[in-house]
Amino acid sequence: MQTLKKKISAIKAGKNPLVQRSQVFLDGKFAFSLDNEVILKEKLKIGQVLGQREIDLLSGADRHQKCLNAAYSFLTPRPRSEAETRRRLAQKGYNASEIDPVLVQLKGLSLIDDQAFAEYWKENRTAFRPRSQRALKNELRQKGVEIEVVNAAIESVDETGGALQAARTKARTLSAADFIIFRQKVAGFLQRRGYAYNVIKPVIKQIWQEKTGEANPDVDSGEETGYSQH
Repeated sequence: MQTLKKKISAIKAGKNPLVQRSQVFLDGKFAFSLDNEVILKEKLKIGQVLGQREIDLLSGADRHQKCLNAAYSFLTPRPRSEAETRRRLAQKGYNASEIDPVLVQLKGLSLIDDQAFAEYWKENRTAFRPRSQRALKNELRQKGVEIEVVNAAIESVDETGGALQAARTKARTLSAADFIIFRQKVAGFLQRRGYAYNVIKPVIKQIWQEKTGEANPDVDSGEETGYSQH
């Protein structure tokens, strides 16, 4: 059976100027809309004849472009891991066969790179909200980054330096009237960021000295330490 073919009679810009799509008319009637990028790539023009196979291919190309645009929007505010991007596109209703080629394209453009993402995440945390190596590892693993990539990124993290930076920020909000309360609050703050006892103890001592000038606070007073040694 011969496939019915139709001629492109018009290509008109969509009504919403913020959405880069155009309406395609076949034989004088509206047929479908396409992303402008697809129209350019496929070199569509008035007078071109389309059969059902060509229309189906255009529909597939438009779906791919929509998926790609959704990925671009997700990646615009900050870098994302491959797993994060995959999850977001799946939430938008795209299936694996649509997502996979988009991820390949994005990786080819270096817009998705889990090694670069892990480094970005580490550096951002170090600068603004320091975390222990353990906490950083947990965060990056939750974002789907492979363990080998995570370990390579966090091996250079300065635990003591990060804990001091975080503790100084917290100490500015605390009174120096009572060392036990000060210690408990700073210790809890550092524990929530993943720091261990052997890092927390000397940091509290140094921060207290910086705040009060007292060189030898009692940091070993049994159950009142405010942090666990585990």
